[in-house]
Amino acid sequence: MASIVSGLINFGYHRTFLEPVWTVFLLTLLLIAVIDPQQFAISLRFMGDTFVLIVPFILASSLIYAYVSATQADSLIANALQGRQAVVIVTAAMFGALSPFCSCGVIPLIAAMLAMGVPLAPVMAFWIASPVIDPVMYLLTAGIVGWEFATLKALGAIVLGLTAGWAVYFAQRAGYLLNPLKPSVTGDTTTLTQTDKPVWRFWEEAPRKAVFIEKATNIMLLLLKWLAFAFLLESLLVAYVPTEWVASSFGGDTQAPILWATLIGVPAYINGYVAVPLIAELINKGMQPGAGMAFLIAGGITSIPAMIAVVAVARIQVVIFYVGFALVGSFAWGLIYQLFA
Repeated sequence: MASIVSGLINFGYHRTFLEPVWTVFLLTLLLIAVIDPQQFAISLRFMGDTFVLIVPFILASSLIYAYVSATQADSLIANALQGRQAVVIVTAAMFGALSPFCSCGVIPLIAAMLAMGVPLAPVMAFWIASPVIDPVMYLLTAGIVGWEFATLKALGAIVLGLTAGWAVYFAQRAGYLLNPLKPSVTGDTTTLTQTDKPVWRFWEEAPRKAVFIEKATNIMLLLLKWLAFAFLLESLLVAYVPTEWVASSFGGDTQAPILWATLIGVPAYINGYVAVPLIAELINKGMQPGAGMAFLIAGGITSIPAMIAVVAVARIQVVIFYVGFALVGSFAWGLIYQLFA
């Protein structure tokens, strides 16, 4: 045990203080090793067994993300969101749910589209749908929670995106939510626009091959980092959180657990890669599936990175709409899912 603790300290000294997530992860492991050595061994075994099951999903999602980046297929998104709003709102919601952008990575594209003159309605549809689900998160959710849950979460992202887009469309016709970007943002987006056509056979060009390798490596390391932390927390949840407490707090047949999960999802959502395994374990312990769905959707839209990015680029009216819709929409979709769970 002493050698394990020493190894954690040495690893933390050389690497983790450059990475806050790794720092918290290893400090948590160190604390468990000192306080509860038996649980330390159980947690390590739990993480190893879970990673064996999830590795195919990590590999598949990483390759998808790298392919889109290397081919510059993201340029299709901005081009697809220009035209008749009745059509592009639908297109935007679909692209948002299927695009491989995280809640932070989508913000430069959002700012660029608004600066290019793309109406706020389709942009908001994309904006709401994108943080909820993407190919990476879909595969991970399917592998951890189940294909049905992942598919209905993706459907929820599309439905909420469509609803948000149409709500903005009618609000703007009534004279609200005009000029959504802050003045300081509109003048600094020239480097974000994409006009080149995607190069699908990226492997024929050395620079694109390099991008593919770099992106695949980066996203794989990102997933491994966050999932290691997630599975550690899940192992502690299994060990220390009583099933009776979860069942009494977030179980039952009332609507209250879904409402509380929606509200808690705003401040408590850490990261999608952390939240999904935790929700899976809570559902196993008795949480309403609808409450888990509401937590993941509300937290995904209003996570700290997403909210920081929204406040950075958007006017206060747009921020209020964004947060308000996230809460109402997540609660509503949680209720709908619970009816069919």
